[in-house]
Amino acid sequence: MNLSVALSDHHGVREKSSRLDWLDGLRGVAAVAVAVHHATFVYTPHAREALLQWFNPGFWGVMVFFLISGYIIPASLERHGDLSRFWTSRIFRIYPLWAVGVAALVVLAVTGISELRGELRRFDSVTATLSHVTMMQDLLTVPNAVNVLWTLSYEMAFYLLVAGMFAIRWHRRSVGTAASLISAGLLLSLLGPVTFFTGAIGAPAAVAVTTLIMAFAIGSAYLAGPKLRKAALLAGAVLALMLVTLNGRLSPWFGLSILAVMFTGTVLYRAEHGQVHRRTAALTAGSVLVIVIVQGWLHPDETEGGPIAWTISMLSSAVAFGFGMVVLRRRTPKWLSLLGLTSFSVYLLHPLVLKVSDATVGRWREYDNPIPLIVFLLVLLPICWVTYRYVEKPMQQQGRKIIQRAASR
Repeated sequence: MNLSVALSDHHGVREKSSRLDWLDGLRGVAAVAVAVHHATFVYTPHAREALLQWFNPGFWGVMVFFLISGYIIPASLERHGDLSRFWTSRIFRIYPLWAVGVAALVVLAVTGISELRGELRRFDSVTATLSHVTMMQDLLTVPNAVNVLWTLSYEMAFYLLVAGMFAIRWHRRSVGTAASLISAGLLLSLLGPVTFFTGAIGAPAAVAVTTLIMAFAIGSAYLAGPKLRKAALLAGAVLALMLVTLNGRLSPWFGLSILAVMFTGTVLYRAEHGQVHRRTAALTAGSVLVIVIVQGWLHPDETEGGPIAWTISMLSSAVAFGFGMVVLRRRTPKWLSLLGLTSFSVYLLHPLVLKVSDATVGRWREYDNPIPLIVFLLVLLPICWVTYRYVEKPMQQQGRKIIQRAASR
């Protein structure tokens, strides 16, 4: 997606053992699953349609991303023990590749290879730019410049929530947080999409307010005193929760379910480290899983592929993450480690490669042709290794140097 980046930072501060390598590799598999999901729309549409009746690889991939982020991000913050180090790590982890992706998108638009999304052109340039720079565009109902960027909005909302909870020492209340979020989502599940900022004030005002509060919240980690920092971080957390609940492109139940899934990852991390009883963690994870599945049956129109695919994909994501937890301390195959290193690049850049393919190779509508799909992957993966090697890795190292210099003062 995370899509999220997903988007964790354990590349940046990696334990010497291989305990996180399996989750890294799993995230790589999830990134490829999302890429294949989108590529089948172009190359094998009939096979895609048949598969989606039973399994949605894109949904499976982003749920795996969110679980892994939930497992790692709070642990990263607590390991740093300092919000300024946490935000520095996040910024140098996400923004360099994000900037490369945006630059590539602009080049494609300027050269006429691929136009910007039509809905995005309705917004003025300042609104569109700021909404994407904050990475909150999907929660501001501003169309994503690249389709996969929507998961970054939920990643950023999660960061703001975790940072706010850390500021008031609520960061270990993961069980209660996951339970509250999934319960609130269930209560709101009968409501349709609800807008707050964009409906009442207008997108430019919503983006301006969001930008100011986020700058206040993140900047306070570097500059403010303890009391002002706490107030700023709480403001950021409240903003994130309000946008997910009241203003996102996704329905409130869906947005809150995503956050609940992420905090479920945190609950499992705490159980593994003896901070939560394993029985409590299992009950929490099981409850979130069941309620998310039920939500898919209550809202079939909002599930790509339908309730059956939603159920199988959600269950499969839980099984995959559980497998990653079981084998955490075992040696990771080298190919899987390499795939994990490139996961963010695969996730973020594959839509751009598909745009180039659209403009050159074209699409298959009358019949399925798996050969271009295979070629697409063979082209994509080396490109992503290059961007990891020459963009992601150097910038992560630079972020670590800044953190180390700050710690030595």
